[in-house]
Amino acid sequence: MKHITLLITLLTTGFITTTYAQADSTSVLNKKHEFKIGAIKLLAGGILDVTYERIHSEDFTYGISLLGNLDSKNNEYPEDFSVTPFARFYFTEPKYYGARGFFIEGFGKFIAGRDYNGYVESYYVDNNGNGFYSYHDKRENYTAASVGISLGWKWINRSGFVFEILAGGGRNFGGSNAPDASFRGDFNLGYRF
Repeated sequence: MKHITLLITLLTTGFITTTYAQADSTSVLNKKHEFKIGAIKLLAGGILDVTYERIHSEDFTYGISLLGNLDSKNNEYPEDFSVTPFARFYFTEPKYYGARGFFIEGFGKFIAGRDYNGYVESYYVDNNGNGFYSYHDKRENYTAASVGISLGWKWINRSGFVFEILAGGGRNFGGSNAPDASFRGDFNLGYRF
């Protein structure tokens, strides 16, 4: 009887351990990829900002963001296109789901866009000899590289849905028409898979 009880206990324990290990392998903790979309830019100005983030460890990730201005003729956003590789360090304890909570991000950015440089003033004379001034925006195209830092906070639930707040800035280099600085930030919504 003792041998049968011991055998049943071992089989039950083995079954529970195997079931738990299979369930745990699909938990949020073991998922390594995130895909996110910038909600504020998309809703406010027709700017699509998508991000892929790879979880390397519970406190370090890296990834890339791509930004495309879908309505560059009608909105004032200075970037028409940008590619932003980044690396993040997370500082929240305990790391239940890994790569969540407060983080600091270092990024590099390649930007192509238009910068607003004031007004162009023109003087016209009509057929009757009346003169008038005309003003219009002066926008100049540029390309530049930027290096910067961002701060943020990421929340993730057990299903893998992600909400993230991110804000930062960088110093632009190159491009005679480029602004001195670039902005990085949004409320990002996404999913870890």
